[in-house]
Amino acid sequence: MATKCGKCGPGYPSPLEAMKGPREELVYLPCIYRNTGIEAPDYLATVDVNPKSPQYSQVIHRLPMPNLKDELHHSGWNTCSSCFGDSTKSRTKLVLPSLISSRVYVVDVATEPRAPKLHKVIEPKEIHAKCDLGYLHTSHCLASGEVMISSLGDPKGNGKGGFVLLDGETFEVKGTWERPGGAAPMGYDFWYQPRHNVMISTEWAAPNVLQDGFNPTDVEAGLYGQRLHVWDWQRRERVQTLTMQDGLIPLEIRFLHNPAADQGFVGCALGSNIQRFYKNQGGTWSVEKVIQVPSKKVKGWILPEMPSLITDILLSLDDRFLYFSNWLHGDLRQYDISDPKRPRLVGQIFLGGSIVKGGPVQVLEDQELKCQPEPLVVKGKQVAGGPQMIQLSLDGTRLYVTTSLYSAWDKQFYPDLIREGSVMLQIDVDTVRGGLKLNPNFLVDFGKEPLGPALAHELRYPGGDCSSDIWL
Repeated sequence: MATKCGKCGPGYPSPLEAMKGPREELVYLPCIYRNTGIEAPDYLATVDVNPKSPQYSQVIHRLPMPNLKDELHHSGWNTCSSCFGDSTKSRTKLVLPSLISSRVYVVDVATEPRAPKLHKVIEPKEIHAKCDLGYLHTSHCLASGEVMISSLGDPKGNGKGGFVLLDGETFEVKGTWERPGGAAPMGYDFWYQPRHNVMISTEWAAPNVLQDGFNPTDVEAGLYGQRLHVWDWQRRERVQTLTMQDGLIPLEIRFLHNPAADQGFVGCALGSNIQRFYKNQGGTWSVEKVIQVPSKKVKGWILPEMPSLITDILLSLDDRFLYFSNWLHGDLRQYDISDPKRPRLVGQIFLGGSIVKGGPVQVLEDQELKCQPEPLVVKGKQVAGGPQMIQLSLDGTRLYVTTSLYSAWDKQFYPDLIREGSVMLQIDVDTVRGGLKLNPNFLVDFGKEPLGPALAHELRYPGGDCSSDIWL
């Protein structure tokens, strides 16, 4: 899992070079106990994904955090391919922001990759005092050597989409990336593209709205996000706001990996659609809907219509395929995006979900399926929840999937996920014709963890991957 090449910095010189990188052997993923009834800290799990290893598809190490109820969620690196030209930089630390406590944990994964250890804890009070931000989400490394983390709110849980800057060596809190008073009204994810002097950020909702569960009346009250915020990368200020037609709750955002590209995609969770954003000739940005997953008319659920709830999206490193998960409907999809304006469905697989046969939900009207899908059983375990976080191997031939979204929403939409724990699955990908196939020999069952069933979330490889690294 080497991350250096002679005198080069971390990562790879280009996305296409990254595709030639070594096969993944380890995966790091946070496991959450908040809202499960188990009084134990969240932890970072290390999973062996080397098929030649006797510990294949097993948790080989657990690093518990020193606090309870942090809600670990996403993670990023101290440095990545954005610093490839700097031979003084090395990818050694995994940065884990906490969605609820606002703590940031810095984990040393270089000293012993198979047994990470805690390097530093940044307490919420420091982030509150220096940035007036909290409820932290996405972490990206910058070419400057700094680490940037997006926020959902202010310390009191009101909506505030700002960005915390950390020194990439000492992990001292430097302040906010944006200018004073320049935060967006809401925040969530972000991606930057220096060649076009742009960063674009997304919106979930204010922490006070979402943290205890989903209330449909909050949607009607306009309390959930529907906008993309376009930022001038050099001036560090918002220059445009794009309100999306049907684009409720835009979560994960991905530019094409090619650093010269001036377009990308965002997954709108509640809108159940994928929208393409792109640069206009005059230098402004626009957005258009390119994929819509129809809702299903149902009985036995909290609403009469069930959205698919697109919760994670990924682009292959060669920008050929878009993948996304429909957490409620239960399917994972692969689209050919050779023509980004007209994505074409080429692969689909059902991995649990809310509409399986024999469950409490009856589908009354379905524009896509003739019958409800069968429950998924892998190695004797019936999978609870639906496909959620996804990660793609560098060469594009394997997808890893976990099934937890966020503990309070897991508890509400999939109570069995709290009882049974989430799972990690592996899908084989056909990159020639398109197609997705379950690997029946791979299952990590987080229902059997030593302290009780846990909720496993985002997946990271030690050498970087297609949602952690940005090329310049």
